[in-house]
Amino acid sequence: MLAAAMLASTGVMSPASAEEKVVTAVMHSGLRVLDPVLTTAHIVRDHAYMIYDVLIAQDHEFKPQPQMASWTVSDDKLVYTFTLRDGLKFHDGAPVTAADAVASLERWGKKDSGGQLIFDRTESLTAPDDKTIVWTLKETFPPFLDTLSKQSALPPFIMPKRVAETPIDTQITETIGSGPFKFVADEYQPGVSVTYEKFDDYVPRDEPADWMAGGKVVKVDKVKWVTLPDAQTALNALMSGEIDYIEQVPVDLLPILSSSDEVTAEVRDPLGFQTIGRMNFKYPPFDNQKVRQAAMMALSQADVLGTLIGNPDYFKICGAIFGCGTPLADDTGSETLVNGGDIEGAKKLLAESGYDGTPVVLMQPTDVVTLTAQPVVAAQALRNAGFTVDMQPMDWQTLVTRRASMSKPSEGGWNIFFTNWGVPEINSPLISPMLNGRGDGAWFGWPKDDKIEALRDEFIAAETPFDQLEVAKKIQAHTLDNVLYIPLGQYLTPQARSNKVVDMIQSPVPVFWGIDKED
Repeated sequence: MLAAAMLASTGVMSPASAEEKVVTAVMHSGLRVLDPVLTTAHIVRDHAYMIYDVLIAQDHEFKPQPQMASWTVSDDKLVYTFTLRDGLKFHDGAPVTAADAVASLERWGKKDSGGQLIFDRTESLTAPDDKTIVWTLKETFPPFLDTLSKQSALPPFIMPKRVAETPIDTQITETIGSGPFKFVADEYQPGVSVTYEKFDDYVPRDEPADWMAGGKVVKVDKVKWVTLPDAQTALNALMSGEIDYIEQVPVDLLPILSSSDEVTAEVRDPLGFQTIGRMNFKYPPFDNQKVRQAAMMALSQADVLGTLIGNPDYFKICGAIFGCGTPLADDTGSETLVNGGDIEGAKKLLAESGYDGTPVVLMQPTDVVTLTAQPVVAAQALRNAGFTVDMQPMDWQTLVTRRASMSKPSEGGWNIFFTNWGVPEINSPLISPMLNGRGDGAWFGWPKDDKIEALRDEFIAAETPFDQLEVAKKIQAHTLDNVLYIPLGQYLTPQARSNKVVDMIQSPVPVFWGIDKED
């Protein structure tokens, strides 16, 4: 009854035509921000994949493939020429042009960590005609195509030129893409529900769908995302047929689903997530390296993961900033994290730092099952080490908005928050948002770190995988010494779907093209 009442408030219980196929999904968070350049929040990225498209995309082998465009490369590796494919159209009926792509890429390059590196080396980016984009570099950049085709955290989504010309610190006011679904503005309730409908004029590629690459064939009429913050309520709604899909199911609730023959629980993404802590480098106390080191020393991956996940079959102690099992994995500097923390050592280091009791404003999301445990565990560990902690509860979308604020913590800013990244988002220093040391141009927290920037340049110049690994080890050591962020281990998160929902793509990003809903 509770699920039905909550769903009725979102409009999901409204009658649909007999022929209409609608997939109703409970995602990991409500959607309030609609601009994928303004934030790296996963729900905003997921929204963007519904309505936007990209020039090139990676398949399950992490290989760049044509999506909106094919490409050629000059012999000297300095000129990349992209040609838009036929049939590309925005949702307002206008054709997609090269000028739209150039404006979108320029906006992306001002914000994205990898994009910034590319534009540092860009001589020019032009649209000589409506179908052609010419990107000329001043020096070679071997990971150019890999960076441009990355599936997250901030992919270079293509928008109309007039929209892409919005400043990067201002949210876009038009939600128009050229992707397989259209955003239904009239049915959007921020933080509550959002509706997407099939874009009939979308022309998918001929190749089979493969992660973010290939043909994005839409087989349903609409997809509705609804917010049900209580996990038990969502499970009941799934088993009763009121909804069709839950993106994240708490591991401890999985046994409930085993009683239903109408529902399947599974791990969609075998690569999993890394959970992390990020501090604000602009203000005390975390503008002090020793204070950051003391905070990291107080934390234990086992405590965080045990509380967050519980079942060790679904988590892994891992000190590697690039993720365990990846080509660049190394655990230098993570000894206290992976061995239960060191409260006494943290107390000693905090005393040496001159910490004066400045309250640590710790933002605590209360409505996302994979983000509720970390703040609570961390707050207690920090208090045990001698920190004064002001833990402030809020919903995740409020946190997503607030973490972009550079105000003082006492004036609506913050000192520390926790979030999660898919392993493909952090497995290279060129794409990991936390390894950007450009101060106000960096990811939230804004570290000014010339050494990490030099090390990223060294990684780009490395000519062999062995050389790259050697640089990656230096980056690992420096990241944890300067505490650019705190890696708190890896975990898998199960999803659950009605057995009527079939053919879902097994990718790190939950996508809704390719899926069908059977009677």
